Amino acid sequence: MLRKLLPHPLLTLTLIIVWQMLVNKLTPGNLLLGLILGLVIPFVTAAYWPNRPRLRNPLAIIEYTAIVIWDIIVANVEVAYIILFKSNANTHPAWVTIPLDLRTPEAITVLAGTITLTPGTVSSDVSACGKALLVHCLDAPDPDAVRDQIKDRYERRLKEIFE
Repeated sequence: MLRKLLPHPLLTLTLIIVWQMLVNKLTPGNLLLGLILGLVIPFVTAAYWPNRPRLRNPLAIIEYTAIVIWDIIVANVEVAYIILFKSNANTHPAWVTIPLDLRTPEAITVLAGTITLTPGTVSSDVSACGKALLVHCLDAPDPDAVRDQIKDRYERRLKEIFE
């Protein structure tokens, strides 16, 4: 019964919190509307989520999120430096193929999203077999180092979370 009412409890909680942050005012009416949205949206979309992703180590999400936020801040500074002070002749844009050890579509999606969120890199394609990710880097003098950093910094942690 509870599973039918709350097919995705974490999504319900997230929607309530995001709604409160969007309206930026905690009132009983806003809380009630957030609760209604948090109950209705997961219920209506439950058919599109037949299998919930299994999180093997949910606490590792906190560490992963902190690392991604830090990397976004650092990459913003690096991209600003590249744009403001490096000439085009001194930049080394490159396409890098990242071989994937991840197998779940959710983990691959989170990795691709993380790469795209980080300024200076964009994930642009996943191979048909799902075993490689194509990434464009704004400045990559050593594409192998970029590949190794993504695999060690992000993919390894996502394997701990999802697989």
